[in-house]
Amino acid sequence: MNALVVIVIVAAVIIAALGFMFSRRKRTESLKQKFGSEYDRVVHEHGDASKAERVLENRQKRVEALRIHPLEPADKERFSELWRREQAHFVDDPGGAIIAADTLVREVMAVRGYPVGDFEQRAADISVDHPKVVEHYRAARDIAERHRRGESNTEDLRRAMVHYRTLFEDLLDQRVVQNEPVRHVEEINR
Repeated sequence: MNALVVIVIVAAVIIAALGFMFSRRKRTESLKQKFGSEYDRVVHEHGDASKAERVLENRQKRVEALRIHPLEPADKERFSELWRREQAHFVDDPGGAIIAADTLVREVMAVRGYPVGDFEQRAADISVDHPKVVEHYRAARDIAERHRRGESNTEDLRRAMVHYRTLFEDLLDQRVVQNEPVRHVEEINR
């Protein structure tokens, strides 16, 4: 009888362990699918998949608690017009247009209900609902920061504007196919 009890206990432990592993794998796959390259970035940043997954799940909970909403048609039109002006402004003042694009993105975020505190928090919040374009936001911001330090050229600023436009259009729910892949700061500096 004791051997039967041991076998039942061992079987229960094995089933529980398999269930736990299956649950973790499903959680990981779900987060990878939802966050895309942002998942890999957060894992790299935290050095541990479990920690990174907790961070991403906390992001989701935070954003779910916010009152994020689509733009009203009048706001979409107003922001679209402002964007067209900034794009045209780029020819005369690329640096100024980049600063204005960053400001405009923050304004759209605020009207939609996103908190617009520090950049990292904005990017984290955006990654929940817009995971495919958060990389563009980070790349644009990196270039804008390099510009502030006098370390960018007009081509860099053009790429920043393209990155900002990709995020901007996604925030306005005017998705477009992005032809230019995201290039990280290290690639731009080469």
